[in-house]
Amino acid sequence: MLKVVGCFVDSHDVWLVGLAALTCALAATTCIELLRHARKAAPRIRAVWLCVAAVAGGSGIWATHFIAMLAFEPNLPSAYAVGLTGLSLIYAVAITGLGLAIAITPALPFAAALGGAVLGLGIAAMHYTGMAAFEIAGHIRWDRALVAASLVLGAFLAGAALPVALADERLKGRLTGALLLLLAICSHHFVAMGAVTIVPDPGVLISESAIPARWLAVGVALASLAILFLAGAALTLDIRDRRQAVLERERLHSLANAAVEGLVVCRGDRIVSANDSFGTLVGVAAADLSGIPLSRFLPEAATRLALATPADQPVETELQRAEDATKIPVELIVRPVTYGNQPHYAIAVRDLRARRRAEGQIEFLAHHDALTSLANRARFNQRLDQELKVAKVTGRRLAVLCLDLDRFKEVNDLFGHAAGDAMLITVAKSVSALLDKTQLMARLGGDEFAILMPCDQAIAAGRLAEQILDALRNSADGAGPTIATSVGIALFPDDTDERASLLSYADTALYRAKSEGRGTYRFFEARMGAQVRERGLLEHDMRHAVARGEMHLVYQPQTDVRDGSVLGFEVLLRWQHPQRGAVPPGLFIPIAEESGAILQIGEWVLREACREAAGWPNPLTIAVNVSGLQLHAPHFAQLVHEVLFQTGLKPERLEIEITETALIRDPARAQSTLRQLKALGVRIAMDDFGTGYSSLSNLRTYPFDRIKIDGSFIRAVDGNEQAAAIVRSVLGLGRGLGLPVLAEGVETEAELGFLVSENCDAAQGYLMGRPAAIATFAAHTHGPEPDRDGQALVA
Repeated sequence: MLKVVGCFVDSHDVWLVGLAALTCALAATTCIELLRHARKAAPRIRAVWLCVAAVAGGSGIWATHFIAMLAFEPNLPSAYAVGLTGLSLIYAVAITGLGLAIAITPALPFAAALGGAVLGLGIAAMHYTGMAAFEIAGHIRWDRALVAASLVLGAFLAGAALPVALADERLKGRLTGALLLLLAICSHHFVAMGAVTIVPDPGVLISESAIPARWLAVGVALASLAILFLAGAALTLDIRDRRQAVLERERLHSLANAAVEGLVVCRGDRIVSANDSFGTLVGVAAADLSGIPLSRFLPEAATRLALATPADQPVETELQRAEDATKIPVELIVRPVTYGNQPHYAIAVRDLRARRRAEGQIEFLAHHDALTSLANRARFNQRLDQELKVAKVTGRRLAVLCLDLDRFKEVNDLFGHAAGDAMLITVAKSVSALLDKTQLMARLGGDEFAILMPCDQAIAAGRLAEQILDALRNSADGAGPTIATSVGIALFPDDTDERASLLSYADTALYRAKSEGRGTYRFFEARMGAQVRERGLLEHDMRHAVARGEMHLVYQPQTDVRDGSVLGFEVLLRWQHPQRGAVPPGLFIPIAEESGAILQIGEWVLREACREAAGWPNPLTIAVNVSGLQLHAPHFAQLVHEVLFQTGLKPERLEIEITETALIRDPARAQSTLRQLKALGVRIAMDDFGTGYSSLSNLRTYPFDRIKIDGSFIRAVDGNEQAAAIVRSVLGLGRGLGLPVLAEGVETEAELGFLVSENCDAAQGYLMGRPAAIATFAAHTHGPEPDRDGQALVA
């Protein structure tokens, strides 16, 4: 070591040594940058850039050697052999090119280190060939140990320089690689020079063809200019590459940020780059994720599994956020990529929270009702099967309660489906609040609900039914329609031990509760089944009765009490069943109203009555009863207008009879419909005045043309002073309001005499004529026209 230092200090010009070091640094940096550029270039032009890098590196090594040789001062005549000097340059360029080519060969293991070692050997080949070209008046003696040291040192440092320079994209890594290459060249040269001992010998002559040192300086200068030119080219390429790399990174980052899913590029377990979506997922800014281990956010087992899974095959795992350590279900899709000419992994991270919520919602909806969140029919049947098995083993009873809302269809028709939905939700909440964990409420469809209740005694089911009825009565807030329901109860094993029968029997009990006044509950009894089936058959036949021609109209005259002249007719509906015979209106009309069939039947009655009346020569009126469901049906006034237009009946000859019960369900809509009918010219009568929800304010609120006193009052006028007083009051009220009054149910001369004495306007009843086919009254409809305008009604 001391010999090397002594050689450097005593035998060299320090300024030229510095110039050699500067040339060497410039050559090393240029060589590294050109090599990196060659690695990124397309295969067809990669060889060109390798040649340029070889020229820059090789000529730099050669120039460094000979500048250092010019700095060497042996104080003896010296020169350089032309052939060997040229050969040293060839060795420097060729072997340097070979080393650089090996360093960027992808398929070769440890290619960068091996290529660097070859480059180190090229330095040695150039150096010792150049020393062989050195002619001096003396003999050169070599220290073999230092020669070996120079070879090892050059190969080792050059073998370390290229891996460092190629592995790290940052400036620090590239400069470190260039520095190691500089040390490889310089250390090899000066250690090799330290191995030289020159023994002067005046007898040794320098050949005439040898190049003097001053001419060698020209060659060195040219080589240095070549290095400077290539360094400039390398710098230009580096600036362009950096700009392109920045633009490419920005473009790729923008594209990555446009993705909804998280994207992260890793080398091993280290994050190299990530988009904003991944940063949002883990709770760390995307710019701060570089260098952080991926296993910090994803369990190492999940990461290894994802990396081992074939490309594009999803792996589900959990991601841990950095802020609060909460876990997020995610799906990973891994694909190997080349990033910076190095193998990496691109991992797409998909947030599964929305999908899990959707799957949970789908699972929920498969067993629950979407509107009320109650169990649906499928879930109820599944739970019923389970509870039946338990009940059979334990010997306990199992109650099934069926309930539906009274007149729910009318609520939808009058207030709209939004109000109906709100009512269903209120029922679900109110009843569910009464149930414990062993009980289950389900919505079976429409306004039908069922409750499953394990119990020891039937009385417990009855108490629950009472609580349900009370809760629903008190649930109305006054702004919407009143909630009313009926409940039917069937018990296992008392009534049946089969699931289907249990539900059917509870439904049968529900119909019995409805038929016995609504707003109550009933237990199943064996005789109920036949009654419910009978009612169902009757409803089925009734829906087809009009089409089959089983229904027909009869007419009852309405007369002037003073002279007995017929003013008009009330039309009444009759049903002649082919097997049952005459079905009483009191039996089938309520069923028609409950089932909604009254809309179809009522329209047929209206059309038939108007068509019949339009054909009478005498302009008698015709009265048609209209149910509350018809009155509140959408476009009822338009239907009346259409019927009048099609039949040709004058509007003033038609009288619509409305009960007060029909008005109270939706007063605003009823008032609007009646005013539309009045605008058409149709007459309106209040039917059954004095019964139900009679209110004097209705006579002022609604545009009535006539009042009809219910027959129950008329039949008692000759023996009941209270009934007579009520009739007198109604007649006086009619006169005060200017409304004609018609008395129904007149059957005796005494009743008629009372009405005449009290100045009643018109009467209707068996005394004046029983309901019959219109042909029976042909003398009135087609006979001579009465002296004054007649009036007639139909219902």
